[in-house]
Amino acid sequence: MTPAHSFNQEQHARWNGADGEFWARHYERLDRVLAPINDPLLKFAAPEPGSSVLDVGCGCGELTLEIARIVGPSGHVTGIDISQPMLARARERLRGLGNASLRLSDAAALPLEGTGAGLIVSRFGVMFFGDPIAAFLNLRSGLRPDGRVRFASWRPIQENPWMQIPLHAVYEHVPRPPKPGPEEPGPFSFADPDRVTRILTRAGFTAPVFTPLDIQFDLSAGGTFEDAVTQAADMGPSRRLLEGQSDEIRAAARESIRRVLTPHASSAGVKLPGAVWLVAAERAD
Repeated sequence: MTPAHSFNQEQHARWNGADGEFWARHYERLDRVLAPINDPLLKFAAPEPGSSVLDVGCGCGELTLEIARIVGPSGHVTGIDISQPMLARARERLRGLGNASLRLSDAAALPLEGTGAGLIVSRFGVMFFGDPIAAFLNLRSGLRPDGRVRFASWRPIQENPWMQIPLHAVYEHVPRPPKPGPEEPGPFSFADPDRVTRILTRAGFTAPVFTPLDIQFDLSAGGTFEDAVTQAADMGPSRRLLEGQSDEIRAAARESIRRVLTPHASSAGVKLPGAVWLVAAERAD
C-alpha cells in the first residue's frame, strides 16, 4: 500500500467516523465560525447563472447551497465529499432543489470524464489529497477546455492565530506531534505557493494566482465566551491532540484555552485573525 493510499484510507475512516459525525451534529455552529470566508470566496470564484459547478469537499453543503442559488434553475452544482454523515446533512439542506446533487466519493477517484463543468470550487477541501497531483489531474478531467478552478486554502499556521493560539495552549498538556513533512497532506499543506504551483501545473493547469485574504474569525460564533472555548478545543489540530486524552487533561487544556482567549473577548465576540489564500488557475490545453 502506498503512503498516499494509506492516508486516503485514514481520511475516509475519520470523516465517516468521529470527525464526520461531529461536523454533522454541529454544522450550524461551525458554519457560523467559517462564514467570513464564504462571500469572498464566492465573489472570487464567480459562478455564473446557468453554469455547471463542482464543489469539492462540500461537507454539510453550505457552499453548495449558495452556489445553487447563484447558478439558478438553468445551472447545476454537484457537491462531492467522502463523508457520509456530512452528506446526509447536506441532503437535508438541499432537499427540493432540482439544480443540486451530491456524490459520496473521493474527488481524487470519482470518474469525472465528460462532466463538462465550467468551474471547480472548494472551501478548504483540497489540502488532504494523498496524491494531490493525481487528484487534480482527475478534477481537470471534469472541466471543459475553458474551465476554471478556484479554492480557498490556509496560509501558514503562524499567520492564523485563531488556530495557533488555542493549539499552543493545548501543548501545555499534551506532547507536540511531529512536524509534518513538506509533502504531507494536512490543513496547512497548501500554504506554500511554490508547492501549490508545482502541483497544479503538473496536473495540467496554468500557473495559479494567489490572492491573500485576511479575516477575523469569531470563535464564539455569535454565542458566549464558553462557546468560544468549546469551539477552540473542538476544531482542527486542537481537536486531534485532545482525542483520547483523559478527562483531567481535557479539562486542564480547556482552562488554558480559556486563559489565552480572554484577552480577545469583547462585546463583539471572541475574534482572532485568520489568513487564507484564494487560489485561481485555469485548465491548460
